[in-house]
Amino acid sequence: MKHATSSFGKALRTAREARGLPQEEFDQVSSRTYISALERGIKQPTVPKVDQLAKVLGIHPLTLLALSYVDRPLAGDVGRLIEQVRRELEAVVTHFTQR
Repeated sequence: MKHATSSFGKALRTAREARGLPQEEFDQVSSRTYISALERGIKQPTVPKVDQLAKVLGIHPLTLLALSYVDRPLAGDVGRLIEQVRRELEAVVTHFTQR
């Protein structure tokens, strides 16, 4: 699994390009300079900023974060990650509801 801090920018760029959006589309959330710095890995966003970026992209914030953790945005890699997250979430929820 990749280290997300080095991959968030690539994930943001991948999602942005897949949606056909220019960096300027994010001007309500951040400057183009900030978006560029994120995409180049110079800066890392806060959780609220990830939420705002995802809203502009029209995707769930977890989708954007998940892209940061896949080696390649291919179905097999994505499927394995989603299955891992599903198992871990279910384990946490089960533990929480059994208290």
